[in-house]
Amino acid sequence: MVKLQIDIVSDVSCPWCIIGYNSLQLALSQLSKEVSADITWHPFELNPSMPAEGQEVNEHLGQKYGIDTAQIEQNRAAIKQRGLDVGYEFGHRGGGRIYNTFDAHRLLHWAKQENKQTELKLALFDLYFKESGNPSDHHQLLNTVSKVGLDTDIAAAILSADTYAEDVRKEQQHYQTMGISSVPAVIVNNKHLISGGQPADVFANALRQISQEQAQA
Repeated sequence: MVKLQIDIVSDVSCPWCIIGYNSLQLALSQLSKEVSADITWHPFELNPSMPAEGQEVNEHLGQKYGIDTAQIEQNRAAIKQRGLDVGYEFGHRGGGRIYNTFDAHRLLHWAKQENKQTELKLALFDLYFKESGNPSDHHQLLNTVSKVGLDTDIAAAILSADTYAEDVRKEQQHYQTMGISSVPAVIVNNKHLISGGQPADVFANALRQISQEQAQA
């Protein structure tokens, strides 16, 4: 059994990030007799300058990528199908809003220390994609924290101050310096990069090759 270190750079409002994670999990289940993984999440903000009130998502996508409503709907349908293919059912957003996610990343930094990081990350994906929630709203964040069994009093204290803000910014800068400009970015053993929401077989082939190299080293 080879143990791999897997670092995932992602944002909680990135649909390809949950698709990529579920694909990775399918790959790890295929390799369960050969490979185990220690997974850590790292912050990336798709829209770091997004104001508190957010922006209507179709308007945002049109401005950011220069695509029209028909293209947006086509992309949304494709993403929804890719989600279903890996066992994730996106909610019926039909638009909605996109928000700043910095405070969510501060809580994820704390959750790592509490050994609840992946649980909180997945709950935050659900908040945004399944519940059409706002991952910058402190009340909704505290509800999400409670759902995964973390201490809401501690979380509230973190949110009411700038706790972990510097840590999150340092991590963001670190991965930007490494050349990470889009997510998800899956980094294996600090040197192998798998970009995007790849199919499970792509992850499985890459992890098998990396694990074999590690075993032979």
